[in-house]
Amino acid sequence: MPKLSNDWTIYEAAHLLNRAGFGGTPEEIRTLYGRGREGAVSWLLDAEESEDYAKPGFLGQIGEVWERYAALRQESKTLSKEEADKKRRELNQQVNRERRQQGVTLTQWWMERMRTTEAPLREKMVMFWHDHFPTSVQKVRRPKWMYEQNELFREEALGNFGELTRKVALDPAMMTYLDSANSSKKKPNENFARELMELFTLGEGNYTEEDVKEAARAFTGYRVQRVNGVVNHVARSWDDGEKVILGQRGAFDGPAVVELVLKKPACGEYLAKKVFEYFCYDNPSEEVVKRLGRGFVKVGYEVKPLLREIFLSEEFYSERAMYSRIKSPVEFVVMMAKQLEVGGMPERLSMQALTQLGQVPFLPPNVAGWDWGKAWVNTNTLLTRYHLAGLITGAGGDPKMVTGGRGGGQMFNLAIARRMPKPDYEVLAPRELREDVSALVEELSFRLFQRPLREKDRVAFESYAKAKRGAIFTNTEIAELMHVMMSTPSYQLA
Repeated sequence: MPKLSNDWTIYEAAHLLNRAGFGGTPEEIRTLYGRGREGAVSWLLDAEESEDYAKPGFLGQIGEVWERYAALRQESKTLSKEEADKKRRELNQQVNRERRQQGVTLTQWWMERMRTTEAPLREKMVMFWHDHFPTSVQKVRRPKWMYEQNELFREEALGNFGELTRKVALDPAMMTYLDSANSSKKKPNENFARELMELFTLGEGNYTEEDVKEAARAFTGYRVQRVNGVVNHVARSWDDGEKVILGQRGAFDGPAVVELVLKKPACGEYLAKKVFEYFCYDNPSEEVVKRLGRGFVKVGYEVKPLLREIFLSEEFYSERAMYSRIKSPVEFVVMMAKQLEVGGMPERLSMQALTQLGQVPFLPPNVAGWDWGKAWVNTNTLLTRYHLAGLITGAGGDPKMVTGGRGGGQMFNLAIARRMPKPDYEVLAPRELREDVSALVEELSFRLFQRPLREKDRVAFESYAKAKRGAIFTNTEIAELMHVMMSTPSYQLA
């Protein structure tokens, strides 16, 4: 696609960091800007963590679950049936509680990783792949498998789409979520075969119902061991007969079906369009899709060249692309924490916020993932965004929404909210900056919006600041000013 020169503006640098990562502080934006457009893109594509990231703590406890079940089986030999059944129910309830907590811990672990990562584009692509190949811990019921799938997405985030698809097809979390772990030649399950073609590789109109049925036969016989997640192929459960899939004839197994879909030109265009829409804007022209799709296939489904093409293109920095994308709930929470330079939210508050905002990692609504764009905002979720910004800035908000008064709705636990780390306003708005209201608004606007302010917004923010300022501009008043700025429609866009 047509490219721009290496010269760029600091607002374009901020746009790149917002879309290819989770935003940043003014200092981080200026550092990226100093690299130049091409240097910044190369840095994002090649960035790695400087050290191994800590794993969720519960991973070391997984084996204990099966030990407890083994001990119960042994104990049951000396118990009556009623006593054994009671103990089994109690153990099941205990294990289910632990698994739910592990799911919460896993979500918080990933949120913190997104906030603190040194490789923001890689982490942004992990979210893309999680939405593209969605699985839910609610059905999988094995947080460890969800963690391992998340690590798979991270390993292949900027690698090869074909290789990732091959691995996902035999991933224990995916096999459990789409029921291919129970598919046999006597009763083929079509779920994975259908979604492989419709949602993961080709898109509607590029396969037939017969292709799905035949592909389902190929994906029979694969089993997941419950204890360790190892995947085996059981020959006696596999349909080894001849199949006709996408115009090709043979005794295909599951991996062979993946190779068949990857050979279809529609696969390149389907993926390229989805990646472009994730980073740029919805409904690109047919010309853009075909150019990107052909290029994606030509490089053998390598992701880095596709992203480089997008991030250096005129389209990515066009008026249609910049400041046009509604932040997803995860982006909203992570970007806000980075902009305000605060630590992560307490675990329970984070889960409350993400649940109310409509996007909890590891809990996508269905096999199609989340609806993006305008689906993120409605009257309730906007009020929750505004109120959450009030809690984090320390400017407060509607007490009923915090304490959980009658009527329900968007509520946060007050005791937890009080433990939320607050911004250091001496750093965000140094005392000397507060002497000039116009300069103060300009600096805070760049931190929060990363774009030139519209004149009417500038006037409104400056008028509010002048009205609030007393003998000195206190930290409380700075918090209130920032909360007002963050409670605007513009702040919901990136």
